[in-house]
Amino acid sequence: MSKLRSYIHEVIFEAETPEGKAFDVGLLILILLSVLVVSLESIQSLNEQFGPWFNYIEWGLTAIFTLEYLLRIYSVRRPWGYILSFYGLVDLLSILPTFLSLLVTGSEFLIVIRALRLLRVFRIFKLGNYLAQSQILLTALRASRVKIVVFLGAVLASVIIIGSMMYLVEGNTNPTFSNIPVSIYWAVVTITTVGYGDIAPVTPLGQFLSAVLMILGYGIIAVPTGIVSVELAQAEAQSHTTRTCEHCAGTGHDWDAKYCKHCGELM
Repeated sequence: MSKLRSYIHEVIFEAETPEGKAFDVGLLILILLSVLVVSLESIQSLNEQFGPWFNYIEWGLTAIFTLEYLLRIYSVRRPWGYILSFYGLVDLLSILPTFLSLLVTGSEFLIVIRALRLLRVFRIFKLGNYLAQSQILLTALRASRVKIVVFLGAVLASVIIIGSMMYLVEGNTNPTFSNIPVSIYWAVVTITTVGYGDIAPVTPLGQFLSAVLMILGYGIIAVPTGIVSVELAQAEAQSHTTRTCEHCAGTGHDWDAKYCKHCGELM
C-alpha cells in the first residue's frame, strides 16, 4: 500500500493513535447528530418550522459519510471484504436513503420516501465500532448464552407449572383466569415484577401462590446479572486489541497477533 493509503487506513480504522482517536470522536459526534436530526425531523411541529434546515444538515452529513465510506474502500487492500462486511453494509445503508429520495417523486410516494429515510437510523449501529468495551461485552454475552438459555428454560417451566396451578385454583371462582394460556400470562407478568393488575387472584390459595411467585421473581432478577458479570470479568482479562486488518477490515485480534484471524494475512 502507498504511504497515503496506509495513513488513511491508520486514521480511519485504528483507534490507538492520536489521529485515529480524534477521527473516532469526530465521527461519533456526527453519528449522534445525524440520529438527533432524524428524531427531531419526525416531530411535525419542528419539521414545519425547521424542515429546510434539517434538510441542509442531512445533506451535509450525507456528504461527509459518503466521503468516509469512499475513503474506507480506498484504504483497504480488499475493498469487497469491507463492502460486504456488516459495518460496510451499515455504512452503505446510512447514505443510500438520502440519494434515493431524489429519485422518488410524486405525492403518492411520500410514505415510501419517509420509510427510506428512516433507514438513516441504521447509523447508530456504527457506534459499536467506537466503543472500546463493546467487544468485551459481546464476548461475555456469547459465553453466557448457554447458561442464560438454561435459566430461561427453568423460568419458562416455572411459569407454565404455576400458571396451570392457578387455573385449577382460580378457574371456577375467578372468570379472569379463563384458561391456562391466560393463567400463564398472569404468571409471566407476576414473576417479572411488572404487575399490570388486569388479572388478580381472589382465593386465599391463589393469593398465597401469587405471593410466592412475586418473591421468586425478585430472586430470579439477580441470576442473569450474576452470570453475565462473571463472564464479563473473564472477558476483560482476555480483551483484544482494537487493531483492524488492512486486508479485510476484520477486528477483534489478540494483542500479540501477527496474522489476521479472519483472512490469514500478515497485519
